[in-house]
Amino acid sequence: MKNNFDEIPSGGIGIKVIGKIADELSYTRTFDSRNCLLIVKKYQPKPSTETYFIQRQIDALKSLNLLQKQRDSQSDQPLKKISLKVNSDIKAVAQVLEWVDAVFEDLPIPEAVFCQFKLVSIEGFTNAVRHAHKELPLATPIDLEITVFPSHLEIKIWDYGKPFDLKSKLQGDLAETSPFAWDELGFTLH
Repeated sequence: MKNNFDEIPSGGIGIKVIGKIADELSYTRTFDSRNCLLIVKKYQPKPSTETYFIQRQIDALKSLNLLQKQRDSQSDQPLKKISLKVNSDIKAVAQVLEWVDAVFEDLPIPEAVFCQFKLVSIEGFTNAVRHAHKELPLATPIDLEITVFPSHLEIKIWDYGKPFDLKSKLQGDLAETSPFAWDELGFTLH
């Protein structure tokens, strides 16, 4: 493992990992001359005994069609939404990690989904620092926003760098552009 962050090769592995984990992924230029990376991860909430009992009652009422309209409108309502602004400093990774951990406190997110979402959050942030803001001052801000919905998670990461073609970065096999093998990354993608 490399000890110096700048010595770690950057052959597109970060964005490819994000692409493997994300259920939806986009990168767009905004009206205020920033770029927005949107990462969406879907999940099934962790069932609890109370949730199971309540869900059975809801399903019974739903079969009578009494709650369908109300439930449909609630599925689009965020459970939690939180933002963070940090400088383009790789040392801010610790702050971003703490922030991501705090967002998910007391939420019924499966641990595997949380870990994958945490990984893509850090990959997205470090990509903004290492690539988009490479030639920009350290004080250039990176804005992050996490929104938790009942069935999916979203993170938006805004940067001020030059836009890139996300689709072309995602093309090709990871092994072709990376000195790492999936096994060497220390995790398995499902």
